[in-house]
Amino acid sequence: MKRKVAAPQRGVLEIDWPLFGELNRALALRVAQAYQPDIVVGIARAGVIPGAVISAILQTDFAAMAVSRPAADAPPAMVSPPQGVVAGRRVLLVDETCDTGSTLRLALAEVQRLRPKEVRTAVSIVTGAYAPDFHALATEKLIILPWDREIVVNGEIVLRPDLAEYLGG
Repeated sequence: MKRKVAAPQRGVLEIDWPLFGELNRALALRVAQAYQPDIVVGIARAGVIPGAVISAILQTDFAAMAVSRPAADAPPAMVSPPQGVVAGRRVLLVDETCDTGSTLRLALAEVQRLRPKEVRTAVSIVTGAYAPDFHALATEKLIILPWDREIVVNGEIVLRPDLAEYLGG
């Protein structure tokens, strides 16, 4: 999916791999202090990264579910739910960022349909009004995550053209 990035009026925050790792360690600690999930469910694509990290730190089972957006301005659509692995279990549903909450709400409704014992939500970074149960960082800035910085074009890794002006490229 190609997406167009609007010129931010709110500033830009580039997150590198070490900072993203530390944010997820902090998120795991926040979760551990208030909730003991039996399973962590990461929302694919990018939510599986913090989900797997948090699952490893908390020593819980991990599963993934896939949600997709056919276009940047389209609503999210369920591609692959976590199936029966959440029934009767305490679930932590994880995504990398949350702005409007549309992806997280869709995923949460799907997980709740599968009858977990309890479900809570967590994201690495909150950028909008929607409030998950746990987060590591809240900012109004445009977030550029490590895997969003570069893409492959003609067999080479290049700075993503639609982000170049924000990344000094």
